[in-house]
Amino acid sequence: MAINFDVAPQRRGTDSAKWCYFGEDVLPMWVADMDVRSPQPIIDALQQRVAHGVFGYGWDSPSLRATLVERMQRLYNWTIQPEDIVFLPGLVSGLNVVNRAVGQAGDGVAVHTPVYGPFLSAPTNQGRKLQVAPLAVSTQGQRLHYTVDFDRFATTIDNTTRLFILCNPHNPVGRAFSRQELLQMAALCEEHDLVICSDEIHCDLLMADNRHIPIARLAPEIAQRTITLMAPSKTFNIPGLGASFAIVQNAALRKQLETAANGIVPHLNILGMVAAEAAYTSCDDWLQELNSYLTANRDFAVAYLDERLPAARVTCPEATYLLWLDCSSLGIEGTAADFFLKQAKVAVNDGQWFGEGGAGFVRLNYGCPRATLRAGLDMLVGSL
Repeated sequence: MAINFDVAPQRRGTDSAKWCYFGEDVLPMWVADMDVRSPQPIIDALQQRVAHGVFGYGWDSPSLRATLVERMQRLYNWTIQPEDIVFLPGLVSGLNVVNRAVGQAGDGVAVHTPVYGPFLSAPTNQGRKLQVAPLAVSTQGQRLHYTVDFDRFATTIDNTTRLFILCNPHNPVGRAFSRQELLQMAALCEEHDLVICSDEIHCDLLMADNRHIPIARLAPEIAQRTITLMAPSKTFNIPGLGASFAIVQNAALRKQLETAANGIVPHLNILGMVAAEAAYTSCDDWLQELNSYLTANRDFAVAYLDERLPAARVTCPEATYLLWLDCSSLGIEGTAADFFLKQAKVAVNDGQWFGEGGAGFVRLNYGCPRATLRAGLDMLVGSL
């Protein structure tokens, strides 16, 4: 049965961070949280668990482990073992634990920018040194395209660097990196003996015919230096349930991660585990329809901005539901995010939060009904 993504639940008054952070006169198009109802199999599984009426401490789920092993094999031809999986309550805590687990205070952590803000804060939270390698950006007309600047990446790494944090698919620029790009990144990490932490939380949210390649899947020797972070949260719109996981095929590295998490990172809650298993066993058809809808939203937004806001430049994301918009030529005083919040009453993310290369940009979430997307774009353009 076709899912009607044109209809969204009312979220005001539901303690939603996305909808409550700003005033009631503001249309929120900022945080990566979709305005869609989660798949019915997840809702049914949660209702069944709630009906049990007991909410004691959760325990490890062999069934969820088996489900994840099967999913990695089916989607990526990636053979992992149940014991390779470390459950985590969220990707941000995962990023911080990885930084705590790898190296010592003062060691370097390399990241590509612009990038999701916690990539920039997690190293310093754990006493590490942030080492920034900006992505290269090219333009063709109004279109932006980002690639890895391998020369800059190589010169960013020094003898203190111990960890590289990769965002693939990339937030906010929307790249699903190619096999060749991933191999080149892995080769640099092998040359300098770096651990790779690959945040792949958006791996299911693929636009059009794009495909995701886990970097650890490329070769056994790459897998031995990689911690892969994934979650059902963005894909199935269940971030509030706090369920994610790391795949670590190197036993010694996995032990480092578990030791760093001991005593400070809570176990998964039982509802999060139930939702994750339902998501990964019963929602593939829903996901296929969602990605088709999001691809159409992307195409609508890009075409709209090309026509109505030709002075701006924008990405055409290969994955995620996040549009990266260069507003530096619009003649706006101050940040574009502040301008749009005050003048358009639309909340978008300020590009500066994403680090070097983000000034003058905003990130816009198009994971919403098309009517909401059109209304938001109308408000943005109308404010100029």
